[in-house]
Amino acid sequence: MTEDAATTTIDSTKPRRNGLTRRLWTLIARPSPIYSLGLLVVGGFVGGILFWGGFHWSLEVTNTEEFCISCHEMADNAYAEYVGSVHDSNPSGVRATCPDCHVPQEWQHMVPRKIRATNELFFWVTGAIDTREKFEAKRLVMAKRVWQTMKETDSRECRNCHDYQSMDLAIQDRRARNRHFEAEEDGLTCIDCHKGIAHELPEGAFTAERELNETWNAIQRNR
Repeated sequence: MTEDAATTTIDSTKPRRNGLTRRLWTLIARPSPIYSLGLLVVGGFVGGILFWGGFHWSLEVTNTEEFCISCHEMADNAYAEYVGSVHDSNPSGVRATCPDCHVPQEWQHMVPRKIRATNELFFWVTGAIDTREKFEAKRLVMAKRVWQTMKETDSRECRNCHDYQSMDLAIQDRRARNRHFEAEEDGLTCIDCHKGIAHELPEGAFTAERELNETWNAIQRNR
């Protein structure tokens, strides 16, 4: 092949290469409605999967005992009291950890609880309970908030493990059996009798309990 013929062959491919590049660029810069819709659907589908996976992963990560005690405020106070309690160690070997008692399992209740929990980040950043003294000073306020929530939900998280209908009262000791009969007759919920199971009761707990019950009963009567 002569030099002129080779040059002609090489030059003849340039328009085709340039034409293909130009068409690809046009497709990207000004896609047709069909391609635009297809890319939008595929992109939305992939983006939705990534978002849902990330969101579900974040819920799972923040729903563990390890996450709950990752800050020293909980590890040195609430968790230290929990260790050795009946919820931590018992003959059956079944443990109830932080999220089991404080995070709802149902999706419609879990998400709002997670959203409200973001407020706790503010108190963590400001060091509201970063010492034992600060924690003790706010213990009653925090306990009353949990008691109120559990009364409003009929001790929902307790009932994830303790089903009243499944209890065999006949094999319970006399005191427990009588209290459960009384609770059923009076319409009481678990937290009414079982405060201080995993954490120490705050100073003034019994006065606060009486006031909470009086307020609760007044609200129920007015309904």
